[in-house]
Amino acid sequence: MTFPITRLRRLRKNPILRRMVSETNVTTNDLVMPLFAFEGKNIKNPINSMPGNYQMSVDLIVEECKKLVDKGINSVLLFGIPDHKDEHGLSAADENAIIPQTIRAIKKEVNNIFIIADICNCEYTTHGHCGTIVNNDVDNDLTLETLAKQSLAFAYAGVDMVAPSDMMDGRVGRIRMELDNNGFEYLPIMAYSAKYASGFYGPFRDAAQSAPQFGDRRSYQMNPANSDEAMREIELDIEEGADIIMVKPALSYLDVIRRAKDTFNIPVAAYNVSGEFAMVKAAAEKGWIDEERVIMEILTSIKRAGSDIIITYHAKDIAKYL
Repeated sequence: MTFPITRLRRLRKNPILRRMVSETNVTTNDLVMPLFAFEGKNIKNPINSMPGNYQMSVDLIVEECKKLVDKGINSVLLFGIPDHKDEHGLSAADENAIIPQTIRAIKKEVNNIFIIADICNCEYTTHGHCGTIVNNDVDNDLTLETLAKQSLAFAYAGVDMVAPSDMMDGRVGRIRMELDNNGFEYLPIMAYSAKYASGFYGPFRDAAQSAPQFGDRRSYQMNPANSDEAMREIELDIEEGADIIMVKPALSYLDVIRRAKDTFNIPVAAYNVSGEFAMVKAAAEKGWIDEERVIMEILTSIKRAGSDIIITYHAKDIAKYL
């Protein structure tokens, strides 16, 4: 039937009916809040480029996790800022390193929370790159060994899921083997499978103190022009044992999220990254946009594109709105 018999506006007239027929709904169950763990006690350093986010010492991260759970946010993604860095990032694998400390403290005091730990070396290396440098570039296979040790250390500390973000070839398989060989065969891996060399990461590098000291990361992170390559990366990660795959960033790569969801029968995560967050906050501060409306529209678009899990610095805001 055509107009005037068919009038699609009938389903939009009443707000209750609009909610009833909504195809996509964002809930707190979809959300993961990133947190930055810092050495020391009673430390809460503001991240100027990411309003409302902080580098926090372990004691304050524990309190933050309690507040998140009270708001209905039951999952966090941890990044570590150590007081000591080395050439290889091996300091992250020590049982008393910042992330193992944080995992144990949260597990001791907070119930009903799911802890994901980022697996990468950029926060822990003196040069800020994601692995061991040989001939002025990151050596893929040497880096795999460091990532495996880091994952195992986090597993022993009690992490619920590891999330390798380095984009080295073969890292999911190497981590899976290390975990399985040490009795952690049921510990899931969420792979940053399609992680692009993006300009949207700027504020994060301030937060994690992980900016590369030379060059850039384009030799291992993906070219923003490519989506077929992303499907190859995702397929390989699944074959190596990834339980969840991730697309990062989210907003400029909604098409990649959709392709991943349509192509692979696996849960898909998307990372609504620091630059995306900062742009919204800056525009809202200027009064140029309705912050709540824009945040919900962005998160709905990420969910509509096919993401099952959304990692976002807006998580606390969204919990308040919902």
